[in-house]
Amino acid sequence: MTMLWARRDIDAPAGVLWTLLTEPEYWPVWGPTVNDAVLRGDKLELGATGTVSTILALRLDFEITAFEDGASWSWKVAGVAATDHTVESLGPDACRVGFGVPWPAAPYLAVCHVALQRLERLAHQQKVGS
Repeated sequence: MTMLWARRDIDAPAGVLWTLLTEPEYWPVWGPTVNDAVLRGDKLELGATGTVSTILALRLDFEITAFEDGASWSWKVAGVAATDHTVESLGPDACRVGFGVPWPAAPYLAVCHVALQRLERLAHQQKVGS
């Protein structure tokens, strides 16, 4: 499926952004449409499942459908292919973060751009493990 991308270069180590993208407790902080997320199991990995609560008060099941540790992950939400998430190191203190959406969800790129701004602010405000 063709994916459309929103990307942002962020002055923070890739490990910091990877942590923000893979630990569900951070998702409501940077995700404009997320109120809560619960992972079943210990860590985000291929095949992991959980639930995500949206700002519309919907609780939806998710499944991680692709996972490359430190680099990318994708998921299905409510059984539908949703967002791809990527982190690419640009050096010790910089990275490129991206969200890919299936082309039918192109309007969701506006939400992804807001999420990227929030991720940048959060990376600068918090120290998270890298």
